Amino acid sequence: MPVPRSRVPLRLPYVVCAALLLLLAGCGVGPLAGLDGSGATTKAAGASGVPGPPGAAGAPAQPRAAVPPVAVPPLEIPGLGPRTRAQIPAGAHQAFVVTGQSPDSNRSTAVLYTRDDPAVGWRAALAPWPAHNALNGWTAEHWEGDLRSPVGVFTLTAAGGRLDPPETAFPYDLSPDFMVEGEGFHGEPLEGSFDYVIAIDYNRVPGTSPLDHTRPLGDERGGGIWIHVDHGGPTQGCVSVTEDRMKELLGVLDPAKEPVIVMGDAASLSR
Repeated sequence: MPVPRSRVPLRLPYVVCAALLLLLAGCGVGPLAGLDGSGATTKAAGASGVPGPPGAAGAPAQPRAAVPPVAVPPLEIPGLGPRTRAQIPAGAHQAFVVTGQSPDSNRSTAVLYTRDDPAVGWRAALAPWPAHNALNGWTAEHWEGDLRSPVGVFTLTAAGGRLDPPETAFPYDLSPDFMVEGEGFHGEPLEGSFDYVIAIDYNRVPGTSPLDHTRPLGDERGGGIWIHVDHGGPTQGCVSVTEDRMKELLGVLDPAKEPVIVMGDAASLSR
């Protein structure tokens, strides 16, 4: 009669158990999946035990690269080319730009630009105004009697007129000698045209009264080029805007900002 088998649990020898554990560890299982040596739960890693690529679960956060700021060039005055811009003094922070419709036109548009922050550049301080210039238009070489306004960039350093000025920081010569009579080229009365004037420093001594007749380039090169009150028609060489605009211009021009006038036909100024 066969002897019955014992029901005692099968126990592997200690040496065999140790060998099995070493074999499992060599397969990347570790002590046990998800447990450290003490039985505590561990975070998942790659199969090799090395953290995954940036952005993967459990990977260390990578710092973002700094985006360099975009440099914005200062704003330039519209319509002015490099040659004209180069004539504007570095210290000028106000520019009264008078742009003629064409070389032979006596109608133009005037805009005051300011440059309070050189890093930002120029901006329009006042809305565009209609203006008149000389009867025959513009010239890069003005001569007495040619009935053309000189093209260029000129400083503005003095004002005057027959009437008391509005509040202004400009040196102002109040004098009855700013009287004018007669008719313009279209038969319009000239009276009141010199009630307010700003001298344009073309062929004159800057800072002197607009009535000063000194002509450093000679009398044959003309002079007495002003910004004055518009009389409804072309001028002999000056630039004219309406009386209310003259008052406004006198009120905002500041000698400390070294104002200039940039004047000429559009084609010349774009060079």
